[in-house]
Amino acid sequence: MAEEITADVFPFDMSPMYEGERIRGEDMYVELAGPKGIGFEIVEAASMEEIEDYKVTLIGPDLEEMEEGARYPYAMVYRVAGEMVEKDLESVIERRNHEFQNFIQGYMHLNQRYDVWIRINKDAIKKGLKSLKQIAQATMFLFKQELPFIEKIEAIYITDEAEVEKRIPDAMKVYEERDARTRELSEEDVDTFYGCTLCQSFAPTNVCVITPDRVSLCGAMTWFDGRAAAKVDPEGPMKIIPKGELLNAEVGEYSGVNEAAVTLSGGEYDKIWLHSFMQHPHTSCGCFEVIGFYIPEVDGFGWVHRDFKGVTVNGLPFSTMAGQTGGGKQIPGFLGVGIEYFRSPKFLMADGGWNKIVWLPKSLKDRVQDAIPEDLVDKVATEEDTKDLDELKAFLKDKGHPVVATWVEEIPEEVPEEIPVPEAPAVTPTVPTPEMPTFMPTMPTVPTGMPVAGGTVRLVLKGAKIHIDKVIVKRETK
Repeated sequence: MAEEITADVFPFDMSPMYEGERIRGEDMYVELAGPKGIGFEIVEAASMEEIEDYKVTLIGPDLEEMEEGARYPYAMVYRVAGEMVEKDLESVIERRNHEFQNFIQGYMHLNQRYDVWIRINKDAIKKGLKSLKQIAQATMFLFKQELPFIEKIEAIYITDEAEVEKRIPDAMKVYEERDARTRELSEEDVDTFYGCTLCQSFAPTNVCVITPDRVSLCGAMTWFDGRAAAKVDPEGPMKIIPKGELLNAEVGEYSGVNEAAVTLSGGEYDKIWLHSFMQHPHTSCGCFEVIGFYIPEVDGFGWVHRDFKGVTVNGLPFSTMAGQTGGGKQIPGFLGVGIEYFRSPKFLMADGGWNKIVWLPKSLKDRVQDAIPEDLVDKVATEEDTKDLDELKAFLKDKGHPVVATWVEEIPEEVPEEIPVPEAPAVTPTVPTPEMPTFMPTMPTVPTGMPVAGGTVRLVLKGAKIHIDKVIVKRETK
């Protein structure tokens, strides 16, 4: 069957020129998975005997059975085989699903793993797209064209909600096993890092640097995955980054990363500190699993993941901050990361690490609780503890969070309603007495002693702010 599949059998164009295509709500025929739905994508290595090449199994309603404008669950399972295919390549192949499906005109693929978000354009339906099986076959065609080490491939697409929910726990277990592999490895143990440019169709200047201590922003690629990808597809989106010289151990600055920043960002950036939030932070693409945001009112950091549907403690939802953070920008105070980075011993070490984390959604906190220092678990707030910044500040004080020690206590200002001035004898001034101009908005200082006939009047102003609209000096006549 493989010989029968060619690009011209599909009712849509396929080209890298369609990467980055966005499908807005008014142009959408259907939405699959996404932030308000459920879904996942996964690749499984298998033997040649287990695979029927280009076979597609669809479980659940197909496009023609779907209601226009509606949302449906969506899972994509690919089974691949070949002499060079091994388990270490599963996540590498899986991540390329994002790239290849975005080659399809009228089909938008965002994010990864359990965060996949798909939209199909109305125009694609009008041009003849009738079945998700066509999408599956086109995707498998691209996999085999671009990754020739895949000798056989088949797909299972699922739009039945019960079946998607049934399979999600097994998929999550696989993701966890992949992530756990690098937890015993550190940046000091290797000479090579990896850079991923897969998201540059959406974020042209993004430089995703993957090290043993820093998973990709999307969370889908570990250091081991980067090594495997660079080996089997050296011309692909995964680039080798020589580590180079360690320039600053406290922030994670390496000469090789700085050089890669220049090259991979097209000269937009020349420095990236891998473990810093506020100075030369890592760029953020848009596929990140979590957004970090600085909260100046408490001098700490909050985090929100893509699945959190509410408003964070700073009054903003994930979607709003994603627009500020993404696009391949390097923005002090906003940072996109993969969830596994929370477990890194080098987690934001330039900024105090966990001692600066003050707020997480409860679902995210529960998920990474094993990474939170035991003495801080109860001191990091969630949406169940605080609803706004005033409540957060009170919570941190009450719990004795380490960040409180960085606060500068405010000295309350006491402004007396009236400034008592002792009565002094009348004086005949020796200066002219025209009305003085009214351009004196403030009086920053007041002399401690004002000479007058018969003695001295002393004004003592403590913590006072004085605003004078007009000063008039008049000659007093007897």
